[in-house]
Amino acid sequence: MPDYIAVLSKKARKQLDKLSDIIVAPLLQAISNLEKNPRPPGYKKLIERVGYRIRVGDYRIITI
Repeated sequence: MPDYIAVLSKKARKQLDKLSDIIVAPLLQAISNLEKNPRPPGYKKLIERVGYRIRVGDYRIITI
């Protein structure tokens, strides 16, 4: 059982639907991994905003 639950916003789901499966697969894997470790190596605190980000290729995943 995961320690945390990852929930995608409606906007995030729409953005992922527009991308190819080759790009989406690593993003979804990284999001799934956030359920086990919400602060993975390489995460950064956002400046002037609540939350953190991780990079996956050319994309950022924002967590709150």
